[in-house]
Amino acid sequence: MLVIALGWLALATARRRVARVLPAGRSTAPYLDSPRLRTLAGLVNSVLRYLVYFLVAVTVLSLLGVDTRSLLMGAGLLGLAAGFGAQGLIRDFLGGFLILLEDQFAVGDLVRMAGLEGVVEEMGLRTTRLRAPGGEVHLIPNGRIQEVTNLSRGAMQVSFTVSVPYKADIDRASSVIDEALSRYSAGNPAIVKAPTVLGVEELTGTSVRLLIGGTTRPMEQGPVARDLRLQVKRALDAADITPS
Repeated sequence: MLVIALGWLALATARRRVARVLPAGRSTAPYLDSPRLRTLAGLVNSVLRYLVYFLVAVTVLSLLGVDTRSLLMGAGLLGLAAGFGAQGLIRDFLGGFLILLEDQFAVGDLVRMAGLEGVVEEMGLRTTRLRAPGGEVHLIPNGRIQEVTNLSRGAMQVSFTVSVPYKADIDRASSVIDEALSRYSAGNPAIVKAPTVLGVEELTGTSVRLLIGGTTRPMEQGPVARDLRLQVKRALDAADITPS
């Protein structure tokens, strides 16, 4: 019990030391931003957890009279025999190191991988924890991550169409929409490039579709698009232009 308690204390101390050396709020090196620091801290904590568990297990077995030297030698032979069966585990470990080395994503990024989409909550030595938009938590083995689409790097595009009836004055409708978009974008920190009416996107049997496009900060494109649609609807209603 004392060994287990000491192991728990050592692990807690190591985690605090890691949090002090790799703080999430600031960068200690010019090439390490905060998301990458959080990712690196998660990997270091994962390695420390496996190491402490192993040392505690060996120490407890030794205190119980088990010959740990022969056990470790036997474990080596057993590991060699089970190597083919542990290929998936090794692939997960290597995948985690390669993801960090290549900076494919970091904690806090919105990504799409392994057929799933969500925000990276934690990256461990073997698995990555992904929080889906609906709140579900997905644990993805790092070896299964073959392709990654990172939705949090650089400015993001926001675009949608607005249908205006043929009888409406298209130039006036475009002007009304542009004014609404300009008012919404002024002083908005989520906007990188103010959205505007880019022109006529399509002519349908009943309406003219105007294309609206702009640029937002990462992970802001969804909320901004919803707000823009609301502002456009209100502006068209105030101008007595009924969208189709």
